[in-house]
Amino acid sequence: MVAYKMSDLMLNLAYLYLAVSVVTLFMYGIDKSAAKNNQARVSENVLQLLALIGGWPGALIAQWLFRHKTKKTSFQIVFRMMVLLNIGLLALYWREL
Repeated sequence: MVAYKMSDLMLNLAYLYLAVSVVTLFMYGIDKSAAKNNQARVSENVLQLLALIGGWPGALIAQWLFRHKTKKTSFQIVFRMMVLLNIGLLALYWREL
C-alpha cells in the first residue's frame, strides 16, 4: 500500500512539473514576442517564480527554443538559484516521506 501511494505521489509530481513547465514555456514565448514587438513584457519575477515552483524544465526548453534570456547574466544567476532551490526543496520533501 505504501509503494502504491509513493507511485501515485511520483506520478502527481511529474504531472505538476509538466503542467507548470508548459505554462512556463508559453510565458517565455509570450515575453519573447512582446520583446520583439515592443509591447508590455512578462515580469522577470513571474518567470523566476514559475521556475521555482517546478517550471524550470520548461524554462530551459524555452530559453533554448526561443533563444530568450540566455545572455542576461543577472537573470541566469537568479534562474540557476531557483532551479537549485527547487531541487533542494524537492529533495527535502522526498526525504521526509
